[in-house]
Amino acid sequence: MEIVKLGSDAMATRFELVLHGSNASRLRATAEEVFDEIDRLERQLSLYIPDSAIARINARAAIEPVRIEPMVFRLLQQAQACQQATSGAFDITVAPLVRCWGFMGGTGNMPKSEDVDRARQCVGMNHVILDENDFSVRFDREGLMLDLGAIGKGYAIDRAVDIFKEAGVENALLHGGTSSVLAIGKPCDADAWRIVIDSPLVSTGQAKPSPEETLTTLTLKDETLSVSAVWGRTFKSNGKNFGHVIDPRTGMPVSKALLAAVVLPSGTETDALSTALLVLGPEGLDSLVKFRPTIRSMIVIPDGDRYKTIKRGL
Repeated sequence: MEIVKLGSDAMATRFELVLHGSNASRLRATAEEVFDEIDRLERQLSLYIPDSAIARINARAAIEPVRIEPMVFRLLQQAQACQQATSGAFDITVAPLVRCWGFMGGTGNMPKSEDVDRARQCVGMNHVILDENDFSVRFDREGLMLDLGAIGKGYAIDRAVDIFKEAGVENALLHGGTSSVLAIGKPCDADAWRIVIDSPLVSTGQAKPSPEETLTTLTLKDETLSVSAVWGRTFKSNGKNFGHVIDPRTGMPVSKALLAAVVLPSGTETDALSTALLVLGPEGLDSLVKFRPTIRSMIVIPDGDRYKTIKRGL
C-alpha cells in the first residue's frame, strides 16, 4: 500500500491531501491535477483577481448582462438556492457589509450606523438576475458585489471528487485550511477517517489541545465537513469583540454562536450551510434539516465563561 501526502497554497489557505493505493506515481499525478484545478478555480472565482469571472461580474453587471462560463453560472445558481433555503442567512452578496466593517483586506473597525444602512441596501441575491438562456448575470442596482469566499473551498472540494472518481481513487482525505474537509473511502489503518474539532478555547489560544478541550471527533466516509467560526479576523470596541462573519439580513457581526459544523455529501453546500448555521444560531439546526434531511450538524453557543454544544446527527 502506497501513501502520498502533498500540500499547496491557494484561495488564501493551505490545502493538504493524503491519498493511498497501489500506484504511488498515479496517486501523485492525481494529486497534482487536483491542485492545478484548485488554482484554476481561484483564477475564476476570486474577488481580487481583476480578470476573474467574479471580478468581471462585479465591474459590469450593474451596467449590462455579463456572460460567464456555464460552470460558474451553475455555482451561482447553487448559491442562490442556499440563500433561499436559509432565508438569507447565507448570501454571496454580503461583500459590501464585509467591506463596511473593515474586514475586506483588513482586521475590522467599527463603522457608522448610516454606513451600515447604506451597505445593506446593496446586499441581497434578489438583486442578482441569472439568465439561463445565455448564462448571463445582471445586477438590478449599483453597488452590489459578489464574493464566493464562503463557498470557494467547498466547490474546489466538489471538483476534486470528480477528479478522484475519474482517476479511480478510492481513499483520500483533502482539506482546505482544516475548515473544509473531504473524506473518500477510509485510511489504511481504520474503517473511516476521523476528524477532531477543538473547543473554542483551543482555537482562540485560551487553552492547549487536550482530550478535555475536544468538542467532538467526527467519523467521515464519502462525505464533506465544513466548520465556520467567529474567530480569525476580529476587533474589540467598547469591551466587545466583533468578528468577520456578518449577518446579511441585519448588517451586524454574528453573535448567536461561536462555531458551526455541517456534514453532507456536497462541499459547496456544507460551506454555505455551516456559514448560515453560524448566523442563524441554534434555531437553524432544525430549519436546515427541512432543506437537507440527511444533514449532520453541530453548533457551539456562548454559555457564561464557557460554551455549550448542541448536535444533530453527529
